[in-house]
Amino acid sequence: MDLIIRGAVLPRSVTRAASGAHADERIDIGIEGARIVAVEPHLAAHAQQEINADGMLVTPPFVDAHFHMDATLSYGLPRVNASGTLLEGIALWGELKPHLTHEALVERALQYCDWAVARGLLAIRTHVDVCDDRLLAVQALLEVRRRVAPYMDLQLVAFPQDGLLRSPRAFDNLKRAIDLGVDVVGGIPHFERTMADGAESVRMLCEFAAQKGLRVDMHCDESDDPLSRHIETLAGETHRLGLQGRVAGSHLTSMHSMDHYYVSKLLPLMHEAGVAAIANPLINITLQGRSDTYPKRRGMTRVPEMLAMGINVAFGHDCVMDPWYSLGSGDMLEVAHMGLHVAQMTGTDAMRACFDAVTFNAARILGLEGYGIEPGCAANCVLLDARDEVEAIRLRAARVAVVSRGKVVSRSPAAHATLTLEGRPQQVDFKLRRT
Repeated sequence: MDLIIRGAVLPRSVTRAASGAHADERIDIGIEGARIVAVEPHLAAHAQQEINADGMLVTPPFVDAHFHMDATLSYGLPRVNASGTLLEGIALWGELKPHLTHEALVERALQYCDWAVARGLLAIRTHVDVCDDRLLAVQALLEVRRRVAPYMDLQLVAFPQDGLLRSPRAFDNLKRAIDLGVDVVGGIPHFERTMADGAESVRMLCEFAAQKGLRVDMHCDESDDPLSRHIETLAGETHRLGLQGRVAGSHLTSMHSMDHYYVSKLLPLMHEAGVAAIANPLINITLQGRSDTYPKRRGMTRVPEMLAMGINVAFGHDCVMDPWYSLGSGDMLEVAHMGLHVAQMTGTDAMRACFDAVTFNAARILGLEGYGIEPGCAANCVLLDARDEVEAIRLRAARVAVVSRGKVVSRSPAAHATLTLEGRPQQVDFKLRRT
């Protein structure tokens, strides 16, 4: 074999499926070329390279189901978002667009991809604005996708940032972007001039996606308005057009303000249509509730309720150092950590569900093939300095090794300190003590 990772612990959601192992049982993972060929205890084989996991967690790579790579690392250009609101961020992006260059877009995106790989993030779905008639950002991210393909899956969404109907050439530009090779149809119905226009944009985009056989991912109801209900229309069109399993609604923040009776009708409709949900904890609680005095609304959608209904829910990073969000580093464990807190998902199973929201659930939304830790899966995985998923989130654990396409592409030291107590060196780690 080319690579064996020995003595690993697997995420609980895959241990039995992958190897018949019990939780916390140590497993060896054998890799040949770009595929996993063996997942079993005490693998009787040799490899050119071996990594001793020593009981640390090995997981499939992190997946970001919602990002804006065309805007990333542009913070402060041409100015800072003073109000911190979604609408000022959109206006700021409009000011910046005429000054964008292909070279700068590519450079910033590649820098972010380097950050992502170092943090074990090997698959990203990024929205790319198509309202610029030059399709400058589309061309740039198509080049980035080509350049990172040897080690990262980059999925592009044609996103009419200024509104499909509000921006005169947006639909034509979206079609052009799809013809150039963009993967997914996007939309932003709540930014249209009227609720009726928003619903019409959902219908048009879903019909286009059905005609082309494409997936759909719409910014939907990113608002504090409880009457912003385009997710209902999206679910209805998904059902009407037979798009089940290919559609996601992103943000869905209006749901945190909706009447509970209405939500009790909405969630079964989403489940029936097979519509997934993507929450963005860092940005949702930053942008939403800005007009509230006190009490302030949390701004994140109803994640526990959707999971209980059987709806697939993922978390996205959304923004890193751009007109909407001034922080971030590409760390999906930070995203899970914030999601856990703001959704009050502090039970053990709920915390593991937050880990799944940045791994397995997100991979299903992207339709990633060969994702997992099983024989036949792609040899993409991350060795974390943690003993389980909860500890990984709690510590935002170091990525001791990142493997992409069967090759180790990043290494980081485990987190520990050496103290001198009573004249004797003593190594102290930051994990829970276990007997």
